[in-house]
Amino acid sequence: MNDFSSGTQALVLVLFTTLVTVTLLMCVMAGPDRDDLTNFYTGYLSLTPLKNGLAIAGDYISAATVLSTTGIIALTGYDGYVLAVSTALSLVLLMFLLAEPLRNAGRFTMGDVLARNMPGRAVRIAACLVTLSATLPFLVVQLSGAGSLLTFILDIPHAAGARTASIVIVGTLMIIYAAIGGMRGTALIQMIKIVLLLGTSIAVAALVLNRFDWSPGDILRAAQHGSGAGPAYLQQGLQLGTSTGGRLDFVGFQITVILGVACLPHITMRLYSAQDVPAVRRSMSWAVGTVTAFCLLVIIMGTGAAALVGSQHITAADPHGRTSVLMLSQMLGGAPGSAGAAILYSAVAGMVFITLLSSVAGMTLAAASSLAHDLFAHAVRRGRAEPRTEMTVAAWTSVAVGIVAIGLATMVQYWDAGVLTTLAICIGASAVAPALTYSLFWRGFTRTGLLATLYGGAACALLLMVFSRAVSGTPSAVFPHADFDLFPMQSTGLVSIPFGYLAGWLGSRLDHRLRAADSREQRLLYEESEARLLAAAE
Repeated sequence: MNDFSSGTQALVLVLFTTLVTVTLLMCVMAGPDRDDLTNFYTGYLSLTPLKNGLAIAGDYISAATVLSTTGIIALTGYDGYVLAVSTALSLVLLMFLLAEPLRNAGRFTMGDVLARNMPGRAVRIAACLVTLSATLPFLVVQLSGAGSLLTFILDIPHAAGARTASIVIVGTLMIIYAAIGGMRGTALIQMIKIVLLLGTSIAVAALVLNRFDWSPGDILRAAQHGSGAGPAYLQQGLQLGTSTGGRLDFVGFQITVILGVACLPHITMRLYSAQDVPAVRRSMSWAVGTVTAFCLLVIIMGTGAAALVGSQHITAADPHGRTSVLMLSQMLGGAPGSAGAAILYSAVAGMVFITLLSSVAGMTLAAASSLAHDLFAHAVRRGRAEPRTEMTVAAWTSVAVGIVAIGLATMVQYWDAGVLTTLAICIGASAVAPALTYSLFWRGFTRTGLLATLYGGAACALLLMVFSRAVSGTPSAVFPHADFDLFPMQSTGLVSIPFGYLAGWLGSRLDHRLRAADSREQRLLYEESEARLLAAAE
């Protein structure tokens, strides 16, 4: 319970209703025509670099970044700081390595990039399946967390019916945003979200610093005391331990975040909506600057939560600290029942709510677009689908993806579903990142290598995650009383990332089915587009 008055809860409800009304209206007004694929998938390439950069940052900063990372910082200190920095570095890596080639090579989805030199149904199907495997777990986590968060925000008893109703409401809204708004509609929501997110976070961070007379040293000393860990708060090990295995797991997870987060399909899809290569370059500059600034704010807010709220109160409300930023706003707003406390708490609650809505809407759009464009239009119809038909399929697949995600989120709402976030990032780092880098930069990459990378990297990450310590064998695991943790880590990156790259290399080298003439033809096809891709020509 959040100990706020009915007046504050009424203010929160009014704010939520206003946000939903405004964003739904904007989606309807910005929605594409029924037969205009370019508008649905890219928003007519009409967004300016600033707007597109804010939309990329909005898609990139999910509810997990806002809530979970803040909680990890509040509870583990140094480990959370490194996670926040790794999150920002991932987008920097995308900017300097992949953004411009992706904009040149892609059209609507990741499947367009991968099928550029290796067309065929098998490639499209693989791209669709990997997109779903990287997007759906993330989507389920966001929705399952919506249940507990909204019941906390609205001060509703944590009954199954209330949590399920919250999941269904958020899931229904995400379906409407994705099906009606398309790329342009969801971009507008992301822009609203990022402006509210930055504004509210700046206010909270400023109040934290002001409470300690703008002295970082005082904040850190108070955080060490509030966390209960003392000097260990500023040392690695509170999250995964200080043993050799814990340190390896820590390094592996940071590598996975750096390689995997920015390569997730709902992030790379935003790059195709830039007008041209100079525009995508400027868009990424805005996005990187925005995300970096927000990660700094997250560090301040997480440290402030440890200092002012304390780990005991944070873990009592949520063992993983996901409500820490909400509890921090309660501490900073003034006396309970005061106008300042009500306004600040309502602002933070609104920020969390719009973050949840926009995050799930972008992921739903990416999954539905891959199903409609890669699977239906190219794998089933072999590129001969009418635009109106593909648009209809995209709308209905948004509904289907949303219903499946709502059902799964309802089933796992009482689990520690955070492991699904790790799984999605591991698939992004182990399958999507190798496939994109190989297909864009290696002339010898073949269809067999591509399929081996996509299926092999994703399967390796999934298999290792099932038998990891995040699923069983530890008190914080999904099944704490089970014991089938054959893989002694909580993330799979140290093994699955090299496996994904190795599978692509071996698949290409051992592809004896390709005739020499076919190999030469594929090589020529790559060379024809290589200069345009790597020189960032328009």
